[in-house]
Amino acid sequence: MATIKPFKAVRPKTELAGTIAALPYDVQSTAEAREIVAENPLSFLSIDEPVVNFPEGTDPFDLKVYLKAGALLDAMQTFGSLKADEDAHLYLYELTMDGRVQNGLVGCVAIDDYLNGIVKEHESTRVDKEVDRINHVRGCAAQTGPIFLAYHYDAELAAIYERAKGTDPLFDFTADDGVRHRGFVIDDADVEPACQLLDSLGRVYIADGHHRVAAASEVAKARRVARGSQEPTEESDFFLAVLFADTELKIWPYERVVKDLNGLTSEQFLEELRRRFDVEKIVAPQFGCEPFSILGADDPQAAEEFLKPHALGEFCTFLDGRWYRCHVKPQNMPDDVKEGLEVSMLQRQLFQPVLGIADPRRSPRIDFVGGIRGLAELERRCSEDCAAAFALSPTGIDELFAVADAGLLMPPKSTWFEPKLRSGLFIHKI
Repeated sequence: MATIKPFKAVRPKTELAGTIAALPYDVQSTAEAREIVAENPLSFLSIDEPVVNFPEGTDPFDLKVYLKAGALLDAMQTFGSLKADEDAHLYLYELTMDGRVQNGLVGCVAIDDYLNGIVKEHESTRVDKEVDRINHVRGCAAQTGPIFLAYHYDAELAAIYERAKGTDPLFDFTADDGVRHRGFVIDDADVEPACQLLDSLGRVYIADGHHRVAAASEVAKARRVARGSQEPTEESDFFLAVLFADTELKIWPYERVVKDLNGLTSEQFLEELRRRFDVEKIVAPQFGCEPFSILGADDPQAAEEFLKPHALGEFCTFLDGRWYRCHVKPQNMPDDVKEGLEVSMLQRQLFQPVLGIADPRRSPRIDFVGGIRGLAELERRCSEDCAAAFALSPTGIDELFAVADAGLLMPPKSTWFEPKLRSGLFIHKI
């Protein structure tokens, strides 16, 4: 049973919501974050990625960096950019991207539900990133980035959301990327029914935010030890979350680029690729380029749509300025729900045995590119700092649920959700 409760959100003044709201700290590089904050000092990135407030070369794990985040958060409240609601509420967070609307219930979920496996995870965390978010929560005395949770669609919850959207919005703005963001208060009469409906679902799933929820749980456990009680009596015993129905979500692929070929020549690597997969050279003269590439095509958008993998067990490889379409050999297609994921098959059949990348979570020789950036970004990376790129089909939401229900973990960077939730719109003080 998933326990959710209302909370007193710290949130922007209505007219400043679009200025303050920012993409999550880990979506852009630190250099990009510095540029954003330089152009917009009110951007929440100054708090979410606080090292941007210090000279380049500053250790991002230095205690003063996290204390600065807390000081800036307090200052924004003191000067009125952010304000705390007087009463506890559940909220609705609506995002619209390319005409597709997704509605999220904003509230606080019990840390114990995460510790007891009711909140299901599908990825393992990296220690350094977990420590970073632990220190950030401690420095701010707040959870500033909501955990993105998913649940199986429920018609009664959907009806509650529609009623909330009949009221005046807390904010309504369209971000630079064209995504519209709106927020509403859930009517007091609907709060208890909404909590009961979430409770009846039995389980919810982490879509994005594994490091943040792990950090929240570590802070909660430390505070429980300090006060000598395991009872969930404090705000730190709950984590900030936005819960979306599975029917409204879209998962994009999470592409891979590798920095080198593990000592192989391009010809040797291509031979290894052909030994393990069915490989065909992509030839598409209708796009006005040979060899076929997206950046060289007369119509890059159409070329990218043509290239995208669409079938189970299919991926595309970019090597030496040329694309190849690859298929997992039928005899190598596993029945296992986790091992049957494309990211798993690619890791098991190519990255580890051929490229020597045993742990993609820690290897500096592999990098990941969110699907929203497009496949042209893979070609660009190969022209700058990478030797090969791999375009994959997206993981399905049903596959994510199935892996989590089986108590298994996907390879890192298996899913990329769009649109991204903005940080700074709902803040949970602990």
